[in-house]
Amino acid sequence: MNPENSPAPADGAKSAEPSPPPISVLLVEDDRSVRRYLEVTLQRAGYQVITAGDGLAAMRCALTTRVDAVITDAVMPEMTGQQLARFLRNNPKLAKLPIILLTGQENDKRLGADKMLIDAFLHKPINSEELKKCLARLLNSL
Repeated sequence: MNPENSPAPADGAKSAEPSPPPISVLLVEDDRSVRRYLEVTLQRAGYQVITAGDGLAAMRCALTTRVDAVITDAVMPEMTGQQLARFLRNNPKLAKLPIILLTGQENDKRLGADKMLIDAFLHKPINSEELKKCLARLLNSL
């Protein structure tokens, strides 16, 4: 008998269990080329990526979309990455999200005050392997 002509199972049930939804990452970066590079990097690593060009757009996304982690630039128009992190930490539904802050300033004194808000700091230019390892580590620690 040809397998293509084989009858379907009598009960119509499928044996495969539904797979869990992919991990959703909110990527917040005002530089369009950097945002696209990081988006493609994360998608190739298997993450669902939601992008925002500034902190205010990211706030709206976080409030209306399922998000498992946030990667945000430190310096952006409308709202800084630190202000976004403060907003997330003050919202009971979003307070436990892992947050990675991307900064171009290695010795920024403001970052020390934000260590309670931010789970990890990565310095620009971003190494894609370092970003993926950092994100995986934070997600595994939940």
